[in-house]
Amino acid sequence: MTASDQDQYFHKGDRVSVLLPLPLGSAYDYRVPDGLPLAAGDFVRVPLGNRTASGVVWGAGGGEVGDEKLKDVIGVHDCPPLPGVSRRFVDWVARYTLQPPGPVLKMAMSVADALDPPKPLTAYAINETQPDTRPGLRMTEARERVLAVVRDGPPRTAAELAREAGVSPGVVKGLADADALVTVLLTAVALPPSPDPETEGPALSEEQSRAADALAQSAKNGGFGVTLLDGVPGAGKTEVYFQAVAEALRKGQQVLVLLPEIALSAQWLERFRRRFGAAPVEWHSDLTHAQRRAAWRAVAAGNAHVVVGARSALFLPYADLGLIIVDEEHEGAFKQEDGVIYNGRDMAVVRAQLGDIPISLVSATPSLETVVNAKQGRYASQHLKARHAGAALPDINVIDMIKTPPPRGQWMAPALRDELTKTLAAGEQALLFLNRRGYAPLTLCRTCGHRFQCPRCTAWLVEHRLAGRLQCHHCGFNTPPPETCPSCEKEDTLAACGPGVERLAEEIAEIFPDARTIIAASDNIASPKAAAGLVAQIEKHEVDIVIGTQIVAKGYHFPLLTLVGVIDADLGLQGGDLRAAERTYQLLYQVSGRAGRGEKPGRVLLQTYMAAHPVIKALAAGDRDAFLATEQDAREAFHMPPFGRLVALIVSGPDEAAVDEGARNLGRTAPHSADVQVLGPAPAPFALLRGRHRRRLLLKAKKEINVQAVVRDWLSRARWPKKVRVQVDVDPYSFF
Repeated sequence: MTASDQDQYFHKGDRVSVLLPLPLGSAYDYRVPDGLPLAAGDFVRVPLGNRTASGVVWGAGGGEVGDEKLKDVIGVHDCPPLPGVSRRFVDWVARYTLQPPGPVLKMAMSVADALDPPKPLTAYAINETQPDTRPGLRMTEARERVLAVVRDGPPRTAAELAREAGVSPGVVKGLADADALVTVLLTAVALPPSPDPETEGPALSEEQSRAADALAQSAKNGGFGVTLLDGVPGAGKTEVYFQAVAEALRKGQQVLVLLPEIALSAQWLERFRRRFGAAPVEWHSDLTHAQRRAAWRAVAAGNAHVVVGARSALFLPYADLGLIIVDEEHEGAFKQEDGVIYNGRDMAVVRAQLGDIPISLVSATPSLETVVNAKQGRYASQHLKARHAGAALPDINVIDMIKTPPPRGQWMAPALRDELTKTLAAGEQALLFLNRRGYAPLTLCRTCGHRFQCPRCTAWLVEHRLAGRLQCHHCGFNTPPPETCPSCEKEDTLAACGPGVERLAEEIAEIFPDARTIIAASDNIASPKAAAGLVAQIEKHEVDIVIGTQIVAKGYHFPLLTLVGVIDADLGLQGGDLRAAERTYQLLYQVSGRAGRGEKPGRVLLQTYMAAHPVIKALAAGDRDAFLATEQDAREAFHMPPFGRLVALIVSGPDEAAVDEGARNLGRTAPHSADVQVLGPAPAPFALLRGRHRRRLLLKAKKEINVQAVVRDWLSRARWPKKVRVQVDVDPYSFF
């Protein structure tokens, strides 16, 4: 049953179809009881077996269940209904990803207790009508401290007052019983004030103004349309699309801004506050449950005017969404790899089309899919060629590590070391980029060669020396390094192989002992608060050298940062990934863009053993278009995305023999024609992941083929053991 485009109303005795956020085959029929009129989109409580479940009225019932077996809807939740466009979006995503609609709906109902209003909190304020010295009120030092705290701030809960005053909650209760404090009811979480679209923004250049006017006009006119905002790092793309945000706010509509790494967006959030005088409503995994509940209800009620969030924010129940911005649209973080597998950027375009609203895709290194769509006229485009305020793009130079290797036991070539010395002497900052967390990616025994591998994954354990652990970055397994080799039982024979950011920091400390250094990786920068602290330290010049992974590669603006050194430019080029070259170019171009964003010019040094690789040559020449043209020709010649379609099928389970049997069954029933080819089954690169054995099949088809229909028919004919799971990834981005 799919959601209807029209409003539907139901009365006593009518059948309604209720979709539950569960992995069920379809919606279930229920009966409308007396005194409970319903409409499509209503969030309702229904009986399910011996328990009560919450779901959404999806439309009229189908009639498959006899009247005698039909159960009544129990009640309606106290929240706005799920809008029709959201219901159509759920259906569309389910069909496209070959998932039941229930798991997709679960993403729209991700905060179960948000369906009803939260209970207000009891807080305490000073009783202005009663003097503290009145007869009968015995004052103590503890009570004086509580009253002093209350006078200096807004009403607070008993627990907060007790904590700030350093007393027990009983002291607060005693003051309330004596009428020295009065109770005040507060909402559980206060939302930020509404952003003001009339707050004056910074002056824009002529090039910026032209792009901003085009985006703002699109937001003002409404209607579906996709615009690519393509600009070099430091071109001021954020301020440009803020003009469109302001225009949507003037119309009284909601705006969604998707960011790939919301936990690292401290500078973006501060820029938004300066531009609009208030913070946006945030949506990401680092929020408390109360914050998520408040944000969900505010979105549903239309009180959250601008939402900035991770890919899951796309499924929130917007009351009146008028504009979508996808910043850093090329980022792989927009791809959800578990559960319902989808690409947030692509689904954002679908959501805009279903809602008949404009969407802007923003990037300094747009994906090849987006570039091709712009070239073919499906997307409009605005291009910013110059950095804002006259800043110049950095010079990019290549260090051929074959010709000029670093000293033995070190990872920086002499040329990079010399440039770093000059940078520090000039009082400037440097970023050393190495996309490897921890101390070393591999630990082995020097005596017998034993390598430490995760027991649950086909992956080496990464040494984190600062934490004193060997850790798997795929499943989280960790263990302290053993004193003896588990294979030959020799002591003191373990050796760290290769560098991670911790090992690079150790080298920097030896060479530049006076330099103030900080490591920026997801191990220590995992929340907005931590990211804000990092930004503050760098902006105040409390840091000379930042040693970071990809989390510092994009979005940050540090005027004193003039040198970027890439320790291993070849790292992303290894393996047979379809998008390896494109992703490496994007990452290195973005990290290079951190240099020279202020008045002082920037320099970038790329250390590589593959100086002749097209990615390295394109970066050194500053010729992005030539690289994209080469990449486009290669993809088109082999009918690979965006000129063909791919669907990955991942067969997994705890029993390897059963997984092999299931994969063989799928292989035997695979479709084959002139337009469709199936590769595999074959062991996945990570043949064991989180304790599950994995095999992969890859369907390759021409662009015009309806791959969903092909795969649906294929799966209907195949059989596999019960404990084996088949996961479908339409348009795969990773091939692990």
